[in-house]
Amino acid sequence: MTYDKVRSNVYLDKNLKEQAKELFKEYGLSLSDGLNMLLKQAIDQKDKFLIPELNIEPVYPDDSDYKVMQEAKKGKSYTLEEARKKLGL
Repeated sequence: MTYDKVRSNVYLDKNLKEQAKELFKEYGLSLSDGLNMLLKQAIDQKDKFLIPELNIEPVYPDDSDYKVMQEAKKGKSYTLEEARKKLGL
């Protein structure tokens, strides 16, 4: 069986990455192989796979929150009063 692989860039916690590399190494797996295995397990067993409850609401591009967050990422800043006004609070 062959797999069509693509390179992906993800941001990982530095210590978590190193611990995972060591763990997978004990089983003769690379970090990439281990992560692929976990992703496949999550998809195959999605009804049993445990995802932590984060209580995070989705943010959509039409939301004023989203627009403010995008502006902040570009370096735009607001006073508290400006932010409240922009968000309609």
